[in-house]
Amino acid sequence: DAKKLVRSPSGLRMVPEHRAARSPFGLDEPPWVPDKECPRCMQCDTKFDFITRKHHCRRCGKCFCDKCCSKKVPLPRMCFVDPVRQCAECALVSQKETEFYDKQLKVLMNGATFFVTLGTSDKSELMVCRLSNNQRYLVLDGDSHYEIEIIQISTVQILTEGFTPGGGNTRAVGMILQYKIPGSEEVMQMKFTAGEDFSCNKKLSASWLAAMHKATKLLYESRDQ
Repeated sequence: DAKKLVRSPSGLRMVPEHRAARSPFGLDEPPWVPDKECPRCMQCDTKFDFITRKHHCRRCGKCFCDKCCSKKVPLPRMCFVDPVRQCAECALVSQKETEFYDKQLKVLMNGATFFVTLGTSDKSELMVCRLSNNQRYLVLDGDSHYEIEIIQISTVQILTEGFTPGGGNTRAVGMILQYKIPGSEEVMQMKFTAGEDFSCNKKLSASWLAAMHKATKLLYESRDQ
């Protein structure tokens, strides 16, 4: 998908030429709190003057002094080319998301193998599941082929095993995915199960499911914006 470089008050952004091609995990730039509405830092209440200048957090749009908004952190969810100024709270969130973009997104794109069951069928098919390079589709390849648009996914339930009443480690062994068919209100369901045979790398499958769980959280957050 073609992209273009645009300049906003917050900085340079590399965005898709067509809005429909944007990543489903992306966030829109927030409106900035107008200068006249923030005579004081919205964190420490320091009064702004010629010496204490005001700065806007690029993630939340609120107004802060330099001390409370000094960190410049990457913000890939808004497509910024360079790290941008963020308040301490937003910087912490963005830093946590960096792991998703640096590691887990690659895991999702590389894919993993699962037994996939469609709807209420009692038959499953061995399929390689991966996220498309533009992050917009979940692609499933086996004897059959499916492409599920990420924005059409309504719920994701990660299936685990190993839990005991007294506590203990659990591991992801599958997921149940529900999604809508474009142009219809019909909801479809797929069940993904990590295979037990040697052709299925269970550790890779567990890593893929963990990454999918994180992706789901980002997806829900972008919808709530």
